[in-house]
Amino acid sequence: MYKTKRLLRKTHRYLGLSIGIQFLAWTVSGLYFSWTDIDEIHGDQYLQLEKAPKEFTQLKGLQSLDTAVHTLDLVAIGEEPYYWVNNASLYHAQTGTPLAEISQQQALSVAAAHVIPSLQPTGVTKITSVDAHHEYRGRPLPAYVISYDHPENIKAYVAARSGQFQRVRHRSWRWFDFLWMGHTMDYQGRDDFNNLLLRAFSLFGLFTVMSGFVLWGSSSPTLRKLRSKF
Repeated sequence: MYKTKRLLRKTHRYLGLSIGIQFLAWTVSGLYFSWTDIDEIHGDQYLQLEKAPKEFTQLKGLQSLDTAVHTLDLVAIGEEPYYWVNNASLYHAQTGTPLAEISQQQALSVAAAHVIPSLQPTGVTKITSVDAHHEYRGRPLPAYVISYDHPENIKAYVAARSGQFQRVRHRSWRWFDFLWMGHTMDYQGRDDFNNLLLRAFSLFGLFTVMSGFVLWGSSSPTLRKLRSKF
């Protein structure tokens, strides 16, 4: 019995030491998530959410396009209407002229129609690839990145081929993303709650807590007194 308790105590101690950092990460990230507004993390405060969509007239019929149409979106690029057809091709909706990609100036106009007017752009760059940790991961490429003069280091993203506004990112979102990575223990894509590492640490954590209860129960004077009465 003594050897079993000693082994359990030793296992409990080293397990607690090895997973303590992850437990701390779970606690800190959980506190951050519970004290933040998810809409603010998404950047809604920097977007014109109530702005009415633009209206256009004299749109060209779809029969004039040089492709069969399976899906269709009407996209406003500056003051011009475009058809985004089959999630693959962009056509001017009044002339039928195809457009391979929008320009930097057009990307600026698209972003300006979505972000609040007080945000002033400081630069535009084009990206053609991102890694698994990039804040624009999983979105259409190539894309234009519009940077703004703001303490939160705000960036807006516009897809170059479709001309559609994609995302706005800022410092608080980046902190959230970093903490979410530690919370899910998915250090590749952030969103896999079924990864092997998380499952293993969850089981180790459960064993650590349960072994702590067992050790407390086996060494508690109160419980020993109660057991001696039966």
